[in-house]
Amino acid sequence: MSRTGRQSLNTSTVLCVIMGGGQGTRLFPLTRDRSKPAVPLAGKYRLVDIPISNCINSGFRRIYILTQFNSTSLHSHISRTYKFDQFTSGFVEILAAQQTLTNTSWYEGTADAVRKNLIHFLNHDFDYLIILSGDQLYRMDFRPMVAQHVETGADITVATIPVGRREAQSFGIMQIAEDRRITRFEEKPKDPAVLDSLRLEPKWYPKLGIAEPAAQGELYLASMGIYVFNRDLIRGLLDNPLTDFGKHIIPHAINERRVYSHVFQGYWEDIGTIRTFFEANLDLVSELPRFNFFDMNAPIFSRPRFLPGSKINGAQIDHALVADGCIINYASISNSIVGLRMVVGAGTELNRVISLGSDYYESQESVEQHEHEGKPRVGIGANCKIENAIIDKNARIGNNVKISPAGKPEKVDHELYYIRDGIIIIPKNAIIPHGTVI
Repeated sequence: MSRTGRQSLNTSTVLCVIMGGGQGTRLFPLTRDRSKPAVPLAGKYRLVDIPISNCINSGFRRIYILTQFNSTSLHSHISRTYKFDQFTSGFVEILAAQQTLTNTSWYEGTADAVRKNLIHFLNHDFDYLIILSGDQLYRMDFRPMVAQHVETGADITVATIPVGRREAQSFGIMQIAEDRRITRFEEKPKDPAVLDSLRLEPKWYPKLGIAEPAAQGELYLASMGIYVFNRDLIRGLLDNPLTDFGKHIIPHAINERRVYSHVFQGYWEDIGTIRTFFEANLDLVSELPRFNFFDMNAPIFSRPRFLPGSKINGAQIDHALVADGCIINYASISNSIVGLRMVVGAGTELNRVISLGSDYYESQESVEQHEHEGKPRVGIGANCKIENAIIDKNARIGNNVKISPAGKPEKVDHELYYIRDGIIIIPKNAIIPHGTVI
């Protein structure tokens, strides 16, 4: 779609709703004290910054976020970050799950969450409702999707992305007709015969703008969990007890409504597990990361913290991201992310480490008090060796600590640490004593 076409869309006709996520069990222990969208990303952002920034960059500035589990830090981040002036109609507003005289249960799924907040949405003047996930990494201009929705006369448009056969088994897969109308939906198909029947026909690649998948082989259209609904349809679609859009509402609507696919070609990652979180972060330190935070045509916004620039005292740093306000002393850091306000001691080696940083600077009095008690300060001490690990916020890792998942099971629950997908996680506010070997 042309730049002129994007500009011709009346953005005031769109209302955006971002799903704040459920319990996030697959991202535990990062979700032990926070919701999925509040999980830190790339040293200084939160996952929720991605969909909010995509909305703002698309010109859509009326944004609701539906929250339920462990939502305190998410609420704090939103309230401190996204403020529009009083002379615009824009807002980023949180709708937390609540019990009312008519509803005494919490959100039971994405569709149920929207159903319970329809009274708030319908108070606004809009024609199209966009439903988004709060835990995905991608950059997308939503205007072409809404424009296609209008041009095709669709009731519902589902954003889809081409994936290979192996990845198709983990997503909801759509089959489309030549006009992009969705004719069939299968949730996480595993049967080879079913997969064969869902394969995207190569003759449609040029029309859909898909390059020949030389490395991937056959392609499938996976749902991204991003939907556009007509205002006059959404109330009727939710006039039932069905709880989830992807599992219930969309599959039922395919047979009765005009449901179309909008094919997205860019980078997209569902940050649903510790492994995908770890690998998506590590990819950011590569020379040509698949997601580019340096694209100022569509910047990713976050909370301005007014921290000092990071101090590097003789450290060796190779392929790493270092966030604001850090102090790194004669350490060796490679293929790693050093989060906000992180202090790294001399002689320490970090390799493939995602550090989420700290929420505060520790006072000198507090450091001396902890030293007197034999406890480490906030950050990573001296002469440590850490690899293939995620270090959550405010962790205190002592001197001469060694941390590695090598030789350990894929999943471990320990009082000092967790292992998920073969990656060690040091939880938030953890204390790892001096000389500990994990």
